[in-house]
Amino acid sequence: MRLLVTGGTGQVGEALQRLAPRLGVTVIAPPRAELDLSKPETIRLPDGIDGVINAGAYTAVDKAESEGALSVAVNAAAPGVLAAETAKRGLPIVQLSTDYVFDGTKNEPYVEDDLVNPTSIYGLGKEAGERAVRETNPRHAIVRTSWVYAVHGNNFVKTMLRLGKERDVLKVVADQTGAPTLADDIAAAVVLVAKALNQSNAGTYHYTAEGATSWHGLASAIWVKAGPKLGKTPKIEPIPTSGYPTPARRPQNSRLDCSKIVATFGVVRRPWEAALDETLAILLEEKS
Repeated sequence: MRLLVTGGTGQVGEALQRLAPRLGVTVIAPPRAELDLSKPETIRLPDGIDGVINAGAYTAVDKAESEGALSVAVNAAAPGVLAAETAKRGLPIVQLSTDYVFDGTKNEPYVEDDLVNPTSIYGLGKEAGERAVRETNPRHAIVRTSWVYAVHGNNFVKTMLRLGKERDVLKVVADQTGAPTLADDIAAAVVLVAKALNQSNAGTYHYTAEGATSWHGLASAIWVKAGPKLGKTPKIEPIPTSGYPTPARRPQNSRLDCSKIVATFGVVRRPWEAALDETLAILLEEKS
């Protein structure tokens, strides 16, 4: 199966390219000069592909508050064009989305049919992108995920390692909850979905690692592993969301119920701790 992947330099896009042989697919990931999501009107699909995974997004959540037009072009308009182009050819499209389409006030994990209520420009754009795909291509899968990290790119895990080496105390938000999810695992899940996707199983799905923690819990888990290796362990101090104000509001509850994607596609979920340990083993080996 030949899959066009957008966002090839991002965390999931990089994982899709690296893991493609193991996942039994061929990935075509055009550079931005050939496929620019910030200019939706220029998007054209190459011949000879069997489907699209839209892993590209404007993910600078706080910056989106002041760059709304660019964020919406990438996160809302571009998915609509990709959905229209794939629909013309009868091809499937998998659209990566986010927990930010919810307001985070629910006490339980969110299911796919829960009411969306984004509270940031980023979330508004991603939700609009979902609707565009849903309304335009009947052979679609929208896969919402959360708290993505990888060996490649910028993310919370790598930031905590860097700051922990520089500082003796790290103040980390403790009242937001979610599932840290490795980009490699997301890549494997969306390829499985793309291979089996048809109109009968089209729809919206959730995929994250198994389990949940807070940002403080994640930072603490990172340094339990990293401390002995690096010869230093900073104090991880819990703070409330109000102690770390940001331009964009974060959902306090980012937990997603993933039972639907498991039942429909047989996707396997790893505990977040196992995937984190695997990633830290690589990152800490590089640092040593």
